[in-house]
Amino acid sequence: MTKPILIYGLATCDTTRAARKWLDAKGVKHDFHDVREDGLTKSLVEGWVKQLGWEKVLNKASTTWRELPEKEKTGVDEMRAIALLFAHPTLVKRPVLDLGGDLSLGFKPAAYEQVFG
Repeated sequence: MTKPILIYGLATCDTTRAARKWLDAKGVKHDFHDVREDGLTKSLVEGWVKQLGWEKVLNKASTTWRELPEKEKTGVDEMRAIALLFAHPTLVKRPVLDLGGDLSLGFKPAAYEQVFG
């Protein structure tokens, strides 16, 4: 039995759309979870941070990050990052590809090619 493939991102995110399009073109069956519409659980965010590191999961290049008040961006550590990611799901670097517990962050065709061979 193959592991379920779940891709987390935003329907409006170009990178997420590119990843989904790539998966569709390769015939890779997957489910999509929109972090803005469907939300996130704290335990899910904690799992991502534990496996990938908060510095990678927290997208400091995002519009959401730039719009945060300066006091929220100062002194971010793992616990604050988890709280921010949970409160503002659009801060998650996208997409998050979940291959039954094995996670991949972002989208590069060459990296997906390696994962799906």
